[in-house]
Amino acid sequence: MSDIHIRVSGKAGHITLNRPDALNALTYDMVHAIDSALRAWAHDPEIALVIIDALGEKAFCAGGDIAQLYETGRAGDFSYGQGFWRDEYRLNARLAGYSKPIVSFLQGFTMGGGVGIGCHASHRIVGESSRIAMPECGIGLVPDVGGSLLLAHAPGRLGEYFGLTTTRMGPGDAILSGFADHFIPQSEWDGLKVALCETGQLASLMSAVKEAPVAEIIEHMAMIETCFCGESLDDICRNLQNDGSDFALKALSAIKRNSPIAMAVAVEMIHRLRSTTDIKRALELEYRFTYRAMEHGDFLEGIRAAIIDKDRTPKWKHTLDKVPAVDVSFMLRPLGKDKLTFEEESTAMKIGFIGLGNMGGPMAANLAAAGHVVTGFDVAGTTADGVQNVSSAVEAANGADVVITMLPNGAILRSVANEVIPAMGKNAVLLDCSTVDVESARAVAEQCAKAGVLSLDAPVSGGIGGASAGTLTFMVGGTDEGYTKALPLFEIMGQKSVHCGASGNGQAAKICNNMILGATMIATCESFALADKLGLDRQKMFDVVSTSSGYSWSMNAYCPAPGVGPESPADNDYKPGFAAELMLKDLRLSQEAAIAVKADTPMGAMAQALYAQFVEDEDGLGKDFSAMLPKFEKSERP
Repeated sequence: MSDIHIRVSGKAGHITLNRPDALNALTYDMVHAIDSALRAWAHDPEIALVIIDALGEKAFCAGGDIAQLYETGRAGDFSYGQGFWRDEYRLNARLAGYSKPIVSFLQGFTMGGGVGIGCHASHRIVGESSRIAMPECGIGLVPDVGGSLLLAHAPGRLGEYFGLTTTRMGPGDAILSGFADHFIPQSEWDGLKVALCETGQLASLMSAVKEAPVAEIIEHMAMIETCFCGESLDDICRNLQNDGSDFALKALSAIKRNSPIAMAVAVEMIHRLRSTTDIKRALELEYRFTYRAMEHGDFLEGIRAAIIDKDRTPKWKHTLDKVPAVDVSFMLRPLGKDKLTFEEESTAMKIGFIGLGNMGGPMAANLAAAGHVVTGFDVAGTTADGVQNVSSAVEAANGADVVITMLPNGAILRSVANEVIPAMGKNAVLLDCSTVDVESARAVAEQCAKAGVLSLDAPVSGGIGGASAGTLTFMVGGTDEGYTKALPLFEIMGQKSVHCGASGNGQAAKICNNMILGATMIATCESFALADKLGLDRQKMFDVVSTSSGYSWSMNAYCPAPGVGPESPADNDYKPGFAAELMLKDLRLSQEAAIAVKADTPMGAMAQALYAQFVEDEDGLGKDFSAMLPKFEKSERP
């Protein structure tokens, strides 16, 4: 008997998974069969809707059939798995964006690949036996098949909880978390399918919907919101340990069984995907990991321990408390020519990149690696991987769909804009990623508008490491049309972009953000210096503050004390991730803006004065902005 039964029943296309003895695990052939059927039915006027169900009581689909993935991977052939995931993810995208209603009936286990088949349907039905989960981290993968997007948009921090602990959701939990839509008693399913096939209408389905069982997870939502809110896997584990409740310690115990690198990447993915509802963005991000999972991740070891040898003692590549940020970034770097693509995607953009310094160079390289045609110019003659260098800014701008600038200040931006805007075509985008004064950003935007060019000011946060890893945050000012056109580029160069409104608002957001950052870093450094003089151990201080009301990015993610917290420039002799002189520049911009609009910012002014003293009169030039800590260690109150 075939593994899958595909037919037309009345006015419905009907797909039934038919491997009950294997919990309806999804094979590569089944992926192709489902995809072919959906293609054919999309344009068939006789087909009003699609039904997807499965035989057997135990499972709708308990995941992908990983036997051949393991065998080929162990033999050093990674192409089979890469091809499987590529085609599976394309099917997931087709299901999510299908032009006709799809009704999925999710009895028993729906896990992993089953989520990709059943949980992107337009009408997802659960019953009494339904148990939905994303268990991938337990075998060295990340939540994939578009499940990362569902987790990212689950209420509160449920996404991090279900993704890291791999906990199974009952019907109420699944509806609450966005993995299902409706509860209908399973005794009614067969009759509903008959009615759907006969009528091609959803009325009978909707009239059968009953009140779902109470979501069991609700009673733990407050704890989950508190403990799973960390920036990193390490934060979350520390929060759970400090909480100490039975539920928290049970969650921590579940986490300790799973692949550390997979969980750390899963947290990063969930955070990135909160800013989008585009499943293709999620699938492309997932594919970056799964493409590398056999060669560089824990996937093969995870399958060995769970499925092959069944010893349940995997030897993961990392320990839970030591997953370097660089390893997380590596697993999510763009794949260049191997990027996951979808049929309807347009061809690569032509991009001119002006300013290939410490930030601009890696940003341009990431765009080239993602398949875009990038020409670059820098007055210093610097180059970037994959970027074709030209002899002038005008040459880089000629014929470009998007011109990106990363420049030192507003005066240079205005000068470059005078050169390149006349060379740009109508509706091309001038995307300035420099940090400059608001007035310069708005002047360039006005100049662009007169020439029919779309202008965006999009300063970045994330430093040199974020530029290399493609994890920058963009604060964007400009028109909706320009932002929409540039969005695919933001998603390559960064983890998040926020459209802040009209031209100049991106710069306004950046200087406000960095005024906060400068002041909080000073306070954090002062506090460590005070703790030293009071005889308080730095690690103990970190353990308290990082989980208390003193929590901040400066403490938790970028701790200025060497050997404390996640790895940061403090652990590398304060080699700059974000140089102190750049912080001084941003603080000066904030105070110039404050004076212009008569805003009272005494803390910002004091932070500017302290960084000016540090950079210009002391030894701060060329050091990270967190090197304020050694300054305060040496100084004493008069």
